[in-house]
Amino acid sequence: EKLRISEPSNAYDFGQIINAVNTNKDKAACADLLTITDPKKLPVLLSNKLEGEIFLIFIQSLEYYVVGKDPGLVYQHLFYLSKAERFKVVLALLSKTEKEQVQQLFDLLSENQNHQYSLEDLESLKKVYEL
Repeated sequence: EKLRISEPSNAYDFGQIINAVNTNKDKAACADLLTITDPKKLPVLLSNKLEGEIFLIFIQSLEYYVVGKDPGLVYQHLFYLSKAERFKVVLALLSKTEKEQVQQLFDLLSENQNHQYSLEDLESLKKVYEL
């Protein structure tokens, strides 16, 4: 059964949806969530709940479902995700394979580059992600 996603109004709602998405490993639902969530709100909605599993399902959802349609939105999400509490901690704990997934998403962003971000923007964001 497909998760029905509605825009979360606060960190608690967002957390509930993320937990459901994560339990089912439902990348399509996660992509829906990220599509209707304002990237600027991400740090607040995530609060201090960012974990490796959540980080990775975000990356995979953006890669599989969003980057082809809206690379600008993906860039925005990656940008604001890096402002979330615990981002550095999560980044430090990624395995080599997991880092490669993040790199892959950045590669797709440079291939699908649009007016919403420059390749320079992308390069400086890559440094934030330690790639």
